[in-house]
Amino acid sequence: MKRTLRAVMLDWAGTTVDHGSLAPTKVFLEVFERCDVPITVAEARGPMGRAKRDHIAAIVALPRVAEAWRLKHGLAPTDHDVQTMYDDFLPLQKATLATNSNVIAGVPEAIAELRRRGLKIGSSTGYTRELMEVVAPIAARGGYEPDVVLCADDVERGRPWPDLNLKGAELLGVRDMGAVVVVDDTPVGIEAGRNAGAITVAVSRTGNALGLTAEEVEALGARELSTRLMKIEAEFLGMGADHVIESVADLPHLLDRLVG
Repeated sequence: MKRTLRAVMLDWAGTTVDHGSLAPTKVFLEVFERCDVPITVAEARGPMGRAKRDHIAAIVALPRVAEAWRLKHGLAPTDHDVQTMYDDFLPLQKATLATNSNVIAGVPEAIAELRRRGLKIGSSTGYTRELMEVVAPIAARGGYEPDVVLCADDVERGRPWPDLNLKGAELLGVRDMGAVVVVDDTPVGIEAGRNAGAITVAVSRTGNALGLTAEEVEALGARELSTRLMKIEAEFLGMGADHVIESVADLPHLLDRLVG
């Protein structure tokens, strides 16, 4: 069925910048290490896409982490502990972002093509406005500058609530959420897009699910890469994503099919 599309709402880390979504992962690992409760990469990545305080709260709520915390500190983790870790997280994340926010290859060209087609370009992130003040200029120098940038502290309810996408569409002047494409590399981001009534597109190769730099992806054998990407695609489709692409660079080709 032929569609009329008006706008695209894109996530940041792992979708348009920071191939592999490494910057937040590194800092979550460091914050918990400082509390003498080490977490795994999988635990750090699990809640990715949420507002960062919510992300920390989700990690400490994991049964294994909560038990490790109790054994180390004698009590279950509290909201005060979450806030303390979040306060530590912010400056660490700010420093890490300065060297881990490069634009993913192919993104500027894809965005230019979408604009040529008349689509408006919005974006949302689990980062705060303060953190995005580091990321956005780096992205702009790399050729990516969306029309709208919405941050976790711009709405009362973060992902998976639809608020970021709904506010983004409003700022872009789009009323019909069915004409909006939400692109994200995390399950919670796809859920937020679905909750907004948008078309959802998950990103597999550049994002949190694969979790590798561009160089690490290149080092994988073709068969291994294909196997991993097929598994990621099946997981995203199973959780309700409408479509899965490897990279935002592939987005114009996907939209050709949607509007054709």
